[in-house]
Amino acid sequence: MEWQFVGGGILVLLVIFIGVGLPIPFALAAASLPFLWTIQDFSTSLISAELMLWRVWVDYILLAVPLFVFLGELVGRSRIGPRLYHMMHRGAPLTGSAAYGSVGACAGFGAICGSSMIGALTIGSVALPEMLRLGYGKRIAAGVIAAGGTLSVLIPPSLILLFYGIVTEVSIGQLFIAGVIPGLILTGFFVIVILGWRFFRPNDIPASDRGGTWLIKDTLLALAPVVVIAFVIIASIYFGIATPTEAAAVAVVVTIILAATVGKLPFRGFVDALRSTLRTMGFLGLLLSAALLMGFVLNYHRVPQQFTEAFIALELSPYLVLLMVIAFYLVVGMFLEPASMIFITLPTLFPLVSAAGYDLVWFGIIFTITMEIAVLTPPVGLNLYVLQGLAPRDNPVPITDVIIGCVPFIIALAGLIILMLAFPQLALWLPEATR
Repeated sequence: MEWQFVGGGILVLLVIFIGVGLPIPFALAAASLPFLWTIQDFSTSLISAELMLWRVWVDYILLAVPLFVFLGELVGRSRIGPRLYHMMHRGAPLTGSAAYGSVGACAGFGAICGSSMIGALTIGSVALPEMLRLGYGKRIAAGVIAAGGTLSVLIPPSLILLFYGIVTEVSIGQLFIAGVIPGLILTGFFVIVILGWRFFRPNDIPASDRGGTWLIKDTLLALAPVVVIAFVIIASIYFGIATPTEAAAVAVVVTIILAATVGKLPFRGFVDALRSTLRTMGFLGLLLSAALLMGFVLNYHRVPQQFTEAFIALELSPYLVLLMVIAFYLVVGMFLEPASMIFITLPTLFPLVSAAGYDLVWFGIIFTITMEIAVLTPPVGLNLYVLQGLAPRDNPVPITDVIIGCVPFIIALAGLIILMLAFPQLALWLPEATR
């Protein structure tokens, strides 16, 4: 069977199944099965599907995924996240301290949590009602938190970078380290956006909201848990002491202790964190299994390899190839959430980027930034709906205000992509220095 027919057939079936509302994991499997049956009989295909499902739950590297998800849930349900926000808010000596505090808290939270949605949910549940109470405009209040949540997937640890490393077989430790400098730059860009907003729309930022000084006790209570957890994760990977999976396991144990003591996490909150992690992993486990099944079919028919060879034969410039890939992800990101995009599209497209001569660690950062934009763009921007749901019932925030509020921050993300294209060493210097 020709590779074009297999690749095109799977794509058409996938679009049809998603269009009729079939959950993405089942859509992936259903689109793959007809072409699996051309190379295996029905009973053998069942065994293949079972092996793919089993492989997900016993893969050593993939064990890091539920561990990082559980870590984020523990922090989000304890007082660690809210304390971090209040400390940042009260200590920012600028007009609009709640907005700057939200960005700072999201950046700090990003150093211990790899999920954009959990980051926006944890900080937003405290920051959004507070900002609305203080008199902030609904657009900046929602936009700064929705965009701030994206820092959790660029500043390591990051589930997006973890998934990217699994698919591309690039060192996850190198990817994590590569995200540090771009993550700090993006934090600075978001601060600049707030400064610009205050200049052009001063009525959206109350002049009365001005932070003061940090109290030593409050600062220690807020920062110490975050610094300890982040140090355990990053330092152990940076110095080669532990793999990402081992680092995640140790960090979870440390987080349980800190959440129960400093964070005052009740036992019910611990149980709720476990349940939420199981729900998340139920979806991700099926998604990964279905993606592996589709990858098996595609690789059997050499679809990614043949697609790359056909594209190279067009003799397009490397810059044009890269721009086409980025544009593709920006468009597809409007309709699919990041995890699905990674496992549906990346196995076919990353060989193309590699063949064009680009460093896959550097492209991992570019890819992650496009995923950040994806969670902020309608109609399927996860962070948009998370923020709308956090607004108080007596002061709701329309989804249009959330979307408009995110536009300046999306421009900042696009600016970061341009900066990474112009200066690749911003992402590559730190990984090269640690090799």
